[in-house]
Amino acid sequence: MIDGDTLLVSELPTGTELIRLIGVDAPETGAGRTTRECFGLEAERWLAAEAPRGSTLTLVADVGARDRFGRLLFYAYRADGTFLNAALVANGYAQTMTIPPNVSHAEELQGLQARARRESRGLWRACR
Repeated sequence: MIDGDTLLVSELPTGTELIRLIGVDAPETGAGRTTRECFGLEAERWLAAEAPRGSTLTLVADVGARDRFGRLLFYAYRADGTFLNAALVANGYAQTMTIPPNVSHAEELQGLQARARRESRGLWRACR
């Protein structure tokens, strides 16, 4: 796990790669060249707990395979069926970020964000 919306995944056909979760944008943690944003560390910790090292994820592609930084783009599901991209948004650990052509779950994620915001979940409560 790298931050609240990026995972380091091994055992891919291409080896170990960075995976950027499609449709979500978690606040920055301040690691590397980024500035720490409100709720970034909480998002990182949540994702680490929900997809711990060694866990099995099902990765589902959309139309575009990689982002401008070369990271693979996927929707991620835990073995119990939890849709991690959606759970991040629903719990207020990330906002939606729609970048065509990867829009398969855009409406669903936008609806979850509206509800999280209305109910002041996560970053919507902490980052006013």
